[in-house]
Amino acid sequence: RPAMKTFLLMLCCLAASHGWTCTEGPRLYSNVAQIDAGQGMVVVRDRYYYAYFLSGSYWSRLGTVRLNHVTVGAAGIWGTDTSNKVDAGGDGQVVGITPSNVTYCLRSSYASAYKGTGSVSWSSLSRKMKYVSCSPSNVCWGVDTSSQVYVIQRVIPTTCGTSSWIRVSGISMKMVEISTDGTVFGLATNGRVYQRRGIYSSRPQGTSWLSVPMCMPINHLSYDLGRLWVATTSGLLMVCTH
Repeated sequence: RPAMKTFLLMLCCLAASHGWTCTEGPRLYSNVAQIDAGQGMVVVRDRYYYAYFLSGSYWSRLGTVRLNHVTVGAAGIWGTDTSNKVDAGGDGQVVGITPSNVTYCLRSSYASAYKGTGSVSWSSLSRKMKYVSCSPSNVCWGVDTSSQVYVIQRVIPTTCGTSSWIRVSGISMKMVEISTDGTVFGLATNGRVYQRRGIYSSRPQGTSWLSVPMCMPINHLSYDLGRLWVATTSGLLMVCTH
């Protein structure tokens, strides 16, 4: 099976399309299940629920606590140990989702002072989501429980006050990620990858989805500093550049 994975990955690396070229990322032999990249840093979670940090071209395990989701950004490295999701990509604030899909925000002052494990004081963001991602420009994208995409133009880091959610019609998504520079990628429920086009400050929801063809089904993705990191359903990691 490892030989078959390597063969498929070689085919992927040779299949450049629409200006994207993919190569094998730093290999994690316990397979990559979830990935997040932000501000030049990359973290992953493997199939055994351990988190790793990329140092050069090698992975370093982040302790012995098993995590369901790990994220990195301006607020540091955060993780959850149950069936929920957290994002640290905002301007110091942290956004998280409970197992019942309720979305919450942690103020930047609380986030910067927190470390270790335990409970903190969260503020509700009023909409149920299954995935959420924020950028340092305080724009957040999310996917609700019906796989519909939404964007919120402003989340205030110090108070977690927000503008209203804007519905983004079109493709049903499993997840949507906004990067540090505001670039947005989505992973559709059928495993296909898309990039959001036409995003401006006056139109944060953009205008259309552009397909980014991949030669294998994708399970998770993240984008930072011109690199699209994708984890396949078989646990392989690829790094794609445009």
